[in-house]
Amino acid sequence: MVVLAASIVSKSGKVLLSRQFVDMTRIRIEGLLAAFPKLVGTGKQHTYVETENVRYVYQPIEALYLLLVTNKQSNILEDLETLRLLSKLVTEYSYSLDEEGIGKTAFELIFAFDEVICLGHKENVTVTQVKQYCEMESHEEKLHKLVLQSKINETKDVMKRKASEIDKSKIDKNRSDKGGFMSMGSGRIETSFSEMSISSSGSGFGSGSGFGGITTDLDAFSTKPKGRQPSAATAPPKGFGMQLGKSQKTNQFLESLKAEGELIVEDLQPKVGQSRVAAAPPTDPITLTAEEKLNVTLKRDGGISNFDVQGTLSLQILNQEDGLIQVQIETGGNPGILFKTHPNMNKELFSNENILGLKDPNRPFPTGPAGDAAGVGLLKWRMQSADESMVPLSINCWPSVSGNETYVSIEYEASAMFDLRNVVISVPLPALREAPNVRQIDGEWRYDSRNSILEWSILLIDNSNRSGSMEFVVPPADISVFFPISVRFSATSLYSDLQVVNIIPLRGGATPKFSQRTNLSTENYQVY
Repeated sequence: MVVLAASIVSKSGKVLLSRQFVDMTRIRIEGLLAAFPKLVGTGKQHTYVETENVRYVYQPIEALYLLLVTNKQSNILEDLETLRLLSKLVTEYSYSLDEEGIGKTAFELIFAFDEVICLGHKENVTVTQVKQYCEMESHEEKLHKLVLQSKINETKDVMKRKASEIDKSKIDKNRSDKGGFMSMGSGRIETSFSEMSISSSGSGFGSGSGFGGITTDLDAFSTKPKGRQPSAATAPPKGFGMQLGKSQKTNQFLESLKAEGELIVEDLQPKVGQSRVAAAPPTDPITLTAEEKLNVTLKRDGGISNFDVQGTLSLQILNQEDGLIQVQIETGGNPGILFKTHPNMNKELFSNENILGLKDPNRPFPTGPAGDAAGVGLLKWRMQSADESMVPLSINCWPSVSGNETYVSIEYEASAMFDLRNVVISVPLPALREAPNVRQIDGEWRYDSRNSILEWSILLIDNSNRSGSMEFVVPPADISVFFPISVRFSATSLYSDLQVVNIIPLRGGATPKFSQRTNLSTENYQVY
């Protein structure tokens, strides 16, 4: 058996990853991979295609093809065994079987392929061995890193010592320079006068503050009214010494940054009696999260360019004893939604009974800590449509120039399908010296001067405010400046109407307690 190359291509023919195991030119491998989509068939899980010179052995993996290019003299049974092993490695290393997931783990997959195939011949290895070889640790590398880190730490210590010496010398120099008529310096004053019991009764160097306040700047003396009699130093001086906290100049600087749209995070100490409120992790033994991401592109003159919904159902189990389960779900019956299960799930069980379970019923689902909100992916679905009535929020923008001003009216219309939360409509503006003049608005607005964006915020859109408008005025500008308009929002309802009906324990007994979370959010929602 001689494997010429192992590749992952999309069903449209785009090459995502390719590893050659024999000497081949780039033009030849690109030509072989470009010819594959024209030869491939449909409806088969393991199949092959032969040409005059090579054989393509491939396996569909969701929207991708795992492909082996071999010569015609290779053993087809060994080729299928190699293909099966590589498919396990792809699902093991790639967190999602799409272009993004393959691209982010491309080098890990190439290293794993190299452990399976050497010079075109299959090595006798398993998935566990391949992972162990790829994660092999080097003692020399650890030793080198330790030595390098020790040198870095030593250099930092030297820098700190030098910096402290420089700061100390600057402080001593400032004290000697600011002594004025006290030409002897602060160090001499402490040593020469410490033995003398001098009480600052009114005519000392410290003007009533004693020698304890000798480090005070002379500016403090000059601010006192002339002719004022010094008071007796019966208590420690007030108002002198170092003041910790923010100065007025610092506050003005931070306020100016906030006005320009910068996000200023202040280090605030919690008050006594206040407790920090954190997001509560899931407390139920089993939590299922259904999430949909919305990608919509609308036209400014009406109509829809793109509408795409991608959803996932993930499972999170806290206790290992609850891992042997199956999940029964119900969908809304929308024919436009295509569901795909994880490669480790029993596809026939889901197709016939809408039950999500592993192919091996004796294998439990993975468990994770309470803080791990990702969970285990069970199901993915996708919906595409050209029906404008499916859009949850429509935006109409009407800019018009009148004299030396541009009037912009923006209106939103929300569908009755969803109650939208935390809606933010971001409108780009021309470069302005001041914030725009907002004359009318249903909600709140904020101007980001740094990015020149006007943000229109509505906390909740429900049956009481399915439509709203905003009007503002800016200097004369081209109409195209106000596009594209970006929209962000979230909702608790889903297009798929997916519901978890029951949790089936495979070991018998009572049904474990579970909870379900649903969330619809925007990933890319714009009006061009």
